[in-house]
Amino acid sequence: MGSADSKLNFRKAVIQLTTKTQPVEATDDAFWDQFWADTATSVQDVFALVPAAEIRAVREESPSNLATLCYKAVEKLVQGAESGCHSEKEKQIVLNCSRLLTRVLPYIFEDPDWRGFFWSTVPGAGRAGGDDDGENARPLAESLLLAIADLLFCPDFTVQSHRRSTVDSAEDVHSLDSCEYIWEAGVGFAHSPQPNYIHDLNRMELLKLLLTCFSEAMYLPPAPDSGSTNPWVQFFCSTENRHALPLFTSLLNTVCAYDPVGYGIPYNHLLFSDYREPLVEEAAQVLIVTLDHDSATSASPTVDGTTTGTAMDDADPPGPENLFVNYLSRIHREEDFQFILKGIARLLSNPLLQTYLPNSTKKIQFHQELLVLFWKLCDFNKKFLFFVLKSSDVLDILVPILYFLNDARADHSRVGLMHIGVFILLLLSGERNFGVRLNKPYSVRVPMDIPVFTGTHADLLIVVFHKIITSGHQRLQPLFDCLLTIVVNVSPYLKSLSMVAANKLLHLLEAFSTTWFLFSAAQNHHLVFFLLEAFNNIIQYQFDGNSNLVYAIIRKRSVFHQLANLPADPPAIHKALQRRRRPPESLSRTGSQEGASMEGSRPAAPAEPGTLKTSLVATPGIDKLTEKSQVSEDGTLRSLEPMSQQSSAEGSPAAEASLAFRPLIHQPYLRGAGLYPTSPVSPWP
Repeated sequence: MGSADSKLNFRKAVIQLTTKTQPVEATDDAFWDQFWADTATSVQDVFALVPAAEIRAVREESPSNLATLCYKAVEKLVQGAESGCHSEKEKQIVLNCSRLLTRVLPYIFEDPDWRGFFWSTVPGAGRAGGDDDGENARPLAESLLLAIADLLFCPDFTVQSHRRSTVDSAEDVHSLDSCEYIWEAGVGFAHSPQPNYIHDLNRMELLKLLLTCFSEAMYLPPAPDSGSTNPWVQFFCSTENRHALPLFTSLLNTVCAYDPVGYGIPYNHLLFSDYREPLVEEAAQVLIVTLDHDSATSASPTVDGTTTGTAMDDADPPGPENLFVNYLSRIHREEDFQFILKGIARLLSNPLLQTYLPNSTKKIQFHQELLVLFWKLCDFNKKFLFFVLKSSDVLDILVPILYFLNDARADHSRVGLMHIGVFILLLLSGERNFGVRLNKPYSVRVPMDIPVFTGTHADLLIVVFHKIITSGHQRLQPLFDCLLTIVVNVSPYLKSLSMVAANKLLHLLEAFSTTWFLFSAAQNHHLVFFLLEAFNNIIQYQFDGNSNLVYAIIRKRSVFHQLANLPADPPAIHKALQRRRRPPESLSRTGSQEGASMEGSRPAAPAEPGTLKTSLVATPGIDKLTEKSQVSEDGTLRSLEPMSQQSSAEGSPAAEASLAFRPLIHQPYLRGAGLYPTSPVSPWP
């Protein structure tokens, strides 16, 4: 049957379903087989030939027919998993049912009346050989999830068979040890199977269906109990799933072993189709969702507010156990840690690659999923976190994160990427090794629209943070205290800041210490505290090598004089607050310390239209930095031009932080990352 005839027959079946007003019996195989047995439709065809309006119409007008369609599709998947999909027709039926369910499930999840449908036992949906309505009957959701898990390790369908493919010697699916069929070499598996793009495509179809099942949480209203679990994920990651370990290992190894550049042949991604990248992206997404587990439910808090996790614990954690989290927390071999870290660093660095031939290297687009996965690894496996911190490869994680933060700073749609990137750096900055590693010279010139400088990775971090604070959008204001906390945490270990980085820090202090900004909101002074703490740490512990910072502080001593003589009487405070209402003077960027950006860089994507956008005036030129200011007898400054600023009202620092020399531990920020009750003004227009 030709492709056009196949699509036509499928469309006819959809029209018959939408026009039937009477229920169609589940035993009417001639009708239901039209949707999967006699067609060979792609996933694009299914989405085009089954419009959303028609699915909703069937749901409202013929709910029994939609329920039967879902039940019959799940039944076909279960049958395919039990039989092993030996024939091409069986494989095509499984793929068609997967695509159809991927299309239909969201419209079931969006209707509150249908949300319990998959968790109810449908008459006739019992286990093989069991009573239809007895205790052996499984909910439809469990049957679907177990069938998907079986199919992901089905020989000659999603994995390479270890035997010759004949019907007589076909491997029994139920006796198959799926640990021998892990998709990729890496953690816990040394053998690398022969690549097979057909298997990759089939795996991708099943993983898409799995993600669709997990997506029910997106359609639920916010629950008062934030600890509620996703029943789909909870069941799939439980001991009921006999493939949990090999599937977890397959997903992790598939992601970490992927090399988008390959042998480095220029433009190879334009000459050949890469079937592995979509699979890797799907694997990363499934892995993240299955690891979405509240560690507080299975770990007790320690003295510093962190959780012990389940890493290598002998006792079983209380409450329901997520096997994926458990397996992740128990990885302990250094060669496994090295494999994971190298793989994630390679993929994160991929968009930063520079070649002499433009666009000659394949660039991946799922870096946000990689950052979330890296966060999960550090959160659930403290041994991995310590391995990262003692490894020199931690800088291979730092530079891509700074690149993505700088690139996303003006894009409101990527505020989640900003949060996860900052939180990862906040987590890493709490350890001494991270601060020490930052002293390594920065020689790899990644194209970023930041001033060109010669210095260390610490200079890069400070320059990028300055760019985020001064030219990011308003929704990033809650992250300001997190950014400065990172600077405070690493400051005792910074041996030599460049003049560019030193001027950036003084520029931030000048902006945050203006009188009107300090009095505009109760917590604004925290930002000044952070900067002063960083200066104190550097001067106390690393004075000898930081002449640039000391020189910059002396040149800007007027800022410190102003801080030392803040007005305390109400009239003076009122006058300072009135100053922000004056229109800002137009300041030219000529003579600014910004300088030229790095070669090959491009400006950050603009913020969405109609949203409030902040910007900080240019860093003053050298003549402004060295201007002479005098302190009069009454303690006020003379010949000091006031910064004319304007307020904006959105965002606020996340939570109050205590100041201490030892790293300002990050747990309060992480837990309250999304809750910002107040909206202070910004120190720049």
